[in-house]
Amino acid sequence: MSQADRARARLVSDLLRDGRVRTPAVRDALASVPRHLFLPDLTPAEAYADEAVAIKVVDGATISSVSQPSMVAIMLEQLAAAPGHRVLEIGAGAGWNAGLLARIVGPSGAVTTVDIDDDLVRDTVRNLDAAGVPGVRAVTADGAAGHPPDAPYDRIELTVGSTDIRPEWVEQLVPGGRLLLPLAVRGSQLSVAFELTAPGRLDSVSVRSCAFIRLRGEGADAAPAAVALAGTGWAVQVAECGGPDPAVIGRALAGPGATADPSPEPGTVTDVWDGLGLWCALADTAVFRLLAIEEPATESDTGRAMFGSGPNRVAVGVAAGDGVAVLMAEPSGGIATFGPAGGVAAARLVGLVRGWVAAGRPHAADLRIRAEMPAPGPRPDDRHGDDRHGDDRHGDDRHGDDRHGDGVVVRTEHARLVLSWPPHAAEQTDARV
Repeated sequence: MSQADRARARLVSDLLRDGRVRTPAVRDALASVPRHLFLPDLTPAEAYADEAVAIKVVDGATISSVSQPSMVAIMLEQLAAAPGHRVLEIGAGAGWNAGLLARIVGPSGAVTTVDIDDDLVRDTVRNLDAAGVPGVRAVTADGAAGHPPDAPYDRIELTVGSTDIRPEWVEQLVPGGRLLLPLAVRGSQLSVAFELTAPGRLDSVSVRSCAFIRLRGEGADAAPAAVALAGTGWAVQVAECGGPDPAVIGRALAGPGATADPSPEPGTVTDVWDGLGLWCALADTAVFRLLAIEEPATESDTGRAMFGSGPNRVAVGVAAGDGVAVLMAEPSGGIATFGPAGGVAAARLVGLVRGWVAAGRPHAADLRIRAEMPAPGPRPDDRHGDDRHGDDRHGDDRHGDDRHGDGVVVRTEHARLVLSWPPHAAEQTDARV
């Protein structure tokens, strides 16, 4: 057995042990498609490390990568492709994921992978040939339009993040087909597997937290994923629409901080990314995440508010007027306040954290999402209408997030999302809003 074979076997074993791989189809694909042949400049140890690998960088920003193997495994399990399926992948990367899909669907199926960059498509074709993986058609195209020539598809998978669900993707799915995409919701990115349960309606069957490079081209979002706070080493991440002003947050954080009581139960970095942060953001649009983009001054009040270590530090906070409050990692998970209205923000944050704990600490996997697409043709302008009715599928106010009878409504450019927690968790959310 070669060094690469041993490294691949260890990776698959680790993914099985950690529960990332659950089915024989995904296990066999990962065991048989050699990742190192899609990353020829890396050593076998590097190629089979559980890490994402940047493959295209422009002006210091990574615009394409080969995804982390554990996330690839999670998404393959979410997608649940099967022999004979026709699959569209949007975001070719280096072709490894397309190769895995081809192994899963087999010779009776077909995989089309599209990428906006012709050089990446050429690399994908070369890498698939080197790995001996047939059955993949690689096309240079803008994935926002899907790929009509090979439609309809049983499965569509995006390996790039999107702030919207494009109608083209839904139209190219077979009835009962599955759309899997990293979807940005209130500052969080969620890998959501949707099933097309009725014309114009998608229901989630699996939700996981994730972090992907954003879609480019027609479907790109103009707003940055996070806004750097000059001179601090931190960036702030707010809701896509209607969130607090990052400049106001930055000014508040530049001043001295204080610790507020009472102190909610402390969380972890996973809670901030996956559970608590998502819960708070869905309950209150004034919630933000604070990210360390450089090594912060750990002695400062803001530094103590950061969970994790190094560049992965992250905290959750709430803005209120000219004040902010941030949940602290040290020494006991208290609340740090900044600015004149810091106490007001702290009271809101304390309530959010207590509600999350009382609900059993739900995480992204507990979330349910329904996506409603507008019917074809002209839509009435109901941006000022009552959004409490479950059959209202014509809302076109991109900035009109609000409450719904059975969840939180978030409108994107093309879709209306209704997000809900399990019954007990939902009761805790409703009690605070």
